Amino acid sequence: PCLTRLLSPLAEKTGKVLGEFCRCYKEQYGVALFNSVRYEIEGNGGPQAQLLHRKVPLEDHVIYSGNLFQYIEENKKWRNRFCVVPHNYGLVLYENKLAYERELPPRVLVNSAGYKVLTAVDQYLELVNNSLPGVTPKSGHSPILKCPTDFPLILWHPYARHYYFCVMTGKEQEKWRAVFQDCVRHCNNGISEDSKVEAPAFTDAIRMYRQSKEHYGTWDMLCGNETQVLSNLVMEELLPELRNTIGPRLKGKAQERQRTWIQISDAVYRMVYEQTKAQYDAAMAKCELEQPQMESTIRTDMDQIITSKEHLASKIRAFVLPKAEICVRNHVQPYISSILEALMTPTSQGFAEVREVFFKEVTDMNMNIVNEGGLEKLAEYMEKISHLAFHPVKMQSCYEKMDQLKLEGLQQRFDVSSTSVFKQRAQIHMRQQMDDAVYTFETLLHQELGRLQGKDDLCKSIQRILERVLKKYDYDSSTVRKKFFREALLQITIPFLLKKLAPTCKGELAKFQELIFEDFANFILVENTYEEVVLQSVMKDIMQAVKEAAVQRKHNLYRDSMVMHNSDPNLHLLGEGVPIDWGEEYSGQPESESATDKRRRAKQVVSVIQDDEGVLPYKVGAEALLQPGSPEPREPEELDPGAPPSSPDGVEEIREALVEESLASPRADVPSGVTMPCAAPAPPKPRADVPSEAKAPHVTPASSPAPGAETAGMTCHQPSDKETGEEVATLVSECSPPQPMGTTESGEGVQTEF
Repeated sequence: PCLTRLLSPLAEKTGKVLGEFCRCYKEQYGVALFNSVRYEIEGNGGPQAQLLHRKVPLEDHVIYSGNLFQYIEENKKWRNRFCVVPHNYGLVLYENKLAYERELPPRVLVNSAGYKVLTAVDQYLELVNNSLPGVTPKSGHSPILKCPTDFPLILWHPYARHYYFCVMTGKEQEKWRAVFQDCVRHCNNGISEDSKVEAPAFTDAIRMYRQSKEHYGTWDMLCGNETQVLSNLVMEELLPELRNTIGPRLKGKAQERQRTWIQISDAVYRMVYEQTKAQYDAAMAKCELEQPQMESTIRTDMDQIITSKEHLASKIRAFVLPKAEICVRNHVQPYISSILEALMTPTSQGFAEVREVFFKEVTDMNMNIVNEGGLEKLAEYMEKISHLAFHPVKMQSCYEKMDQLKLEGLQQRFDVSSTSVFKQRAQIHMRQQMDDAVYTFETLLHQELGRLQGKDDLCKSIQRILERVLKKYDYDSSTVRKKFFREALLQITIPFLLKKLAPTCKGELAKFQELIFEDFANFILVENTYEEVVLQSVMKDIMQAVKEAAVQRKHNLYRDSMVMHNSDPNLHLLGEGVPIDWGEEYSGQPESESATDKRRRAKQVVSVIQDDEGVLPYKVGAEALLQPGSPEPREPEELDPGAPPSSPDGVEEIREALVEESLASPRADVPSGVTMPCAAPAPPKPRADVPSEAKAPHVTPASSPAPGAETAGMTCHQPSDKETGEEVATLVSECSPPQPMGTTESGEGVQTEF
């Protein structure tokens, strides 16, 4: 009841925060549109990439699938689940493999944006204890979670519900951890760089809004797509008030209060999410409606707008630059080389590992062809190599190099909340460079195949193409790293400078507003121009530092003067062709083979199961994952809500289940390490309501099926809360979290949008 009374003012405050943000967004939209049109006219492109870029890297593929155990909070039991990770990187959990094969709808759909992957219960308990200060179970009391094995996998989110899994061996845990982290990495990177107007307008609006609240520096919760990021922004403001209001009223044992708090936070997050999506979509639609008229004005008056902006910048520069230069000289310049060195060492090691993994995979393939021979074997190996960049386990050795990144004292000095932003960005670059190298290699090899005579020619050609691609990789990776270093240095130093200069400069900016013609006010903002001047004050030092670093051979960077001219003028034309299907062209399969059998071959990037039946039966579109409402049917058992989270019998139950499963498993006779094909998901439908998204290669999210809509050739029953067993149990508290609005599952689907 008290929480219900609280929801009304929370909704009002949410609306107020969103209203302020939408005003920022409208202002930034005009600036971003002007910058986009100006760039289109003036150009200023950087060095041309030497490697090809694949347009749709994971179409019709599954990343991973296999069994693990999930803790069901409603009946406090661990249950076996069959997990499929489709090409959109959602986690799709089925009752078991049989349910997956019978085309039954999944139990749970999870988007992992904003989550942390934990592999120790102690790590999780520490985060839970910190989320509600003053509520910590006494020594000897049962914690909020018990894991029946020594190999847990926990997905933790600061606002949304948590997910608990476990496996039986350390090897399984490491593999699933790599898969989960890849899902988090991909889902976090949800704002499209291909969107030249909406994306910069949104990110600049987020930054401006947070700076208006005195929040400078990097932000860990810039995760997911626009609605998810904006929901995190709102929760950042709501949570302290919610904690102060609700925390003291929670009753019961410490672990029960913690459990209740997690449910309440998740319920509020859902409410915020729904309100955010509606309000942001309306603001974006309004801006898009005004775009044609604004763009017409920009193209007509481009020269006058540029002249007006340069006049404004000169006045601001005369006022700000002397102060900014002193601040840079005293507080930034002495630390640039230290920051750069801290960034360069792990990043360069990671890119070197990408090169090594690519070289090893291709060399191993070449040696196997020498021993076994034939185009059929080549097709088998190339099907695996073609998706090497999306193999979470093989790429893990590259990604983990970034774990060494530590800014130590610099992190506190420059108000960097954590290094995760930079780690994740570098890892995304690594994956992209690996895929570009692989795609270029397979394109060049495919072109050569028609001219080869015998096995010897094939092996020599593979070696020659490998060396050619590695040279291109070295050049492109150098370009990408230097750009990453410059951007990271700016991300660290600019917020610091803005915060330092704010007391003496920010209050004086209003007087410059009169210098902007009213007709151009939508495209020129004083605040943005001020930030550009501050950026110019430090940019020279950053460029010089990166230039000097390129001379150091240990980082394997090309000097800026080294320009690799396009030695393959027709290569980029090859990249525009039809994607290569190695299995279909060179596998030597009989013509009578069915289309289903052809699709099934090598459709899983990381295989741990054998699946002999068709394609992914339940069409999992990203938008389906984005909506609250994934059903989790009630388990047969009804347990006391006050019972502890697990019992000692949990271990025995899991062991018995594993014994039964191993006896019935169709892969019991498959040797360890053998890659088996798996079914692929149906490709998602394009979304019309959300701009193209992905800072890295990204499959555009699909449309959300309405409740009761036909999905994958069947009508998916949407059970009620009582049918699913997902209603929140009566809590020993004055405040009970409300049922999720418009959902049949207390948290199992909305995370796909968070």
